[in-house]
Amino acid sequence: MWTIPNIITMFRVMLIPVFVVVYFLDWKRAHEAGAFIFWLAAITDWFDGYLARKLKQTTAFGAFLDPVADKLIVVAALLMVTHTYASLWITVPAIALLMREIYVSALREWMSQQGSAASVKVSFIGKSKTMAQMLALIGLLSGLEAFMGFPIYWVTLGTILLYFSAVLSVWSMLMYTKAAWKQLTTTKS
Repeated sequence: MWTIPNIITMFRVMLIPVFVVVYFLDWKRAHEAGAFIFWLAAITDWFDGYLARKLKQTTAFGAFLDPVADKLIVVAALLMVTHTYASLWITVPAIALLMREIYVSALREWMSQQGSAASVKVSFIGKSKTMAQMLALIGLLSGLEAFMGFPIYWVTLGTILLYFSAVLSVWSMLMYTKAAWKQLTTTKS
């Protein structure tokens, strides 16, 4: 259980309360620091998976905890940006992303119980959604439109990427549902 990838994943879980507290500090750079902590967590997500495969340290505990850690920090970030911006334009795609996460997690669990987990494994569209979502959240959390006087438009880019990730989210949800449809519509006697 105490493999390097699992320790990194647990570190990501422990970053969540730090991320939330730092983001809401009464400090000029709190949102930027919170976005940095979120970015660090996103990087550890890639890094722990890479190390698990490279070092051949995949474990059942890691397979369970890694997606849970991802969902926990993403849900926290989505709630934080909806609170910060208090705008329908941010809330609607955030709700779509949250609904998809709950739906797909439940679908994967159910399909696993049916012995068909492979039919709803992570797809390229799902991975693309995650990448766009992480970048969107970093931009929105940072609140930056300029850095050292230079326009960078992180919030604008973050908003565009949030919508893009919401579209990919719904698309991947429909793909997973289609893959599971036969099992979902089978009548049990």
